[in-house]
Amino acid sequence: MNKCLVTGATGFIGHYLVRELKKRGYWVRASGTHYNNFVNEADDFKKGSLVLKENCTTVVKDIDYVFHLAAKIGGIKYISENESSIMHDNAIMDMNMIEASAHSGVKKFFYSSSACVYPARTTESFNPEPITEIMAYPANPEVGYGWEKIYMEQTLARYQREGRLDIKIARFFSTYGPEMEYEGDNVKSLIALCRKVIEAEDGGEIEIWGPGKQTRAFCHVTDVVDGIIKLMESKHHGPYNIGNADSISINKLAIFLIRLSGKKLKIKNIPGTVGVKGRRCSSYLANKDLKWKREISLSAGAKETYEWVKGEMEK
Repeated sequence: MNKCLVTGATGFIGHYLVRELKKRGYWVRASGTHYNNFVNEADDFKKGSLVLKENCTTVVKDIDYVFHLAAKIGGIKYISENESSIMHDNAIMDMNMIEASAHSGVKKFFYSSSACVYPARTTESFNPEPITEIMAYPANPEVGYGWEKIYMEQTLARYQREGRLDIKIARFFSTYGPEMEYEGDNVKSLIALCRKVIEAEDGGEIEIWGPGKQTRAFCHVTDVVDGIIKLMESKHHGPYNIGNADSISINKLAIFLIRLSGKKLKIKNIPGTVGVKGRRCSSYLANKDLKWKREISLSAGAKETYEWVKGEMEK
């Protein structure tokens, strides 16, 4: 039995990954900066910041597969206002984990990259063409988070070339689902909309930053986790896009959620941080090489997520 480490296991994608790896028969060590109920599903839990080199050495001991998902990240507003600390902490954390894994003899190393690595030119339209993996170059990410991610992709490519690590890289696009943070600075757009609709009084209105024409292509977390494991179990290295080619405007998503609520609400678009105008991805390579495809439609996934948020807020 291969022993796995999931860093960032107390996070959204991380705890889903721990759960699915256990279902598939793996022994799993979870790592995070704090303890929560989700890590009960792992065989072992190590608490500590991976910015500290000694913690990285500890968590990779006797591990075969590393799934490195830990990162300092947040919503659009948080990313845009904290670029320096995000780049600093993530760069140190990633390099510590990469080097510790190489020294420990880890068999395979998965790195969670991001759609943020892609240049601004790929997101300048409200209806952009699907982003393919090769469009990451020439590199010109919009935010520091994206620059750090693409630098680490290049670092890992060198470790692969030198035979020091068998690497696997996936780029995620707008992952969502139940059990996602719905309070605080880390709230993502779909979850934030769910909360706004739930909190609004019938006959009232909800506010949406920007024109509402900005588009996103959402991918359910269980589909993302399936893609991660398929990549890790394959002979391929990536980077691969794990996401959705079908996008939806934020206003249209809000209308869908309002219909779910049964309320009569108006949408008020106001000035605010909106991020990119539009983003969606091509998953052709993942379909071809990994036999991966999305199974959960946005309508089914958004309904499930809305009902989960509503249940949490009513507790």
